[in-house]
Amino acid sequence: MKKLKYLFYITLALMLMAVVAVAQEPAAATGAGDNANTVSAAKAIGGGIGFGLAAGLAGIGQGLVGSRAAEGAARNPGAASTVQTLMIIALALIESLVLFALLIVFVKL
Repeated sequence: MKKLKYLFYITLALMLMAVVAVAQEPAAATGAGDNANTVSAAKAIGGGIGFGLAAGLAGIGQGLVGSRAAEGAARNPGAASTVQTLMIIALALIESLVLFALLIVFVKL
């Protein structure tokens, strides 16, 4: 019941946000330059927030990969070289996702 209540409030909040978006004046009344500046600013803010999230969460993921690899090598020293190889591959894949996010930010701005 509690989850249904939260879902209702989230849906209500999203519906109320949509009302504000529909209430915007047409571009002809405000001038084309105002809308272009707003869109440009929103792109920059969205790109910064998105890349910040991607980099921060990737940092957390890399920390978890490193700690689990160290724990695995400590538990089984015979498999340490295999664990290290898999750790380096995982770190490279995580870092490539961050680089793709950076590329998307630069292309969209």
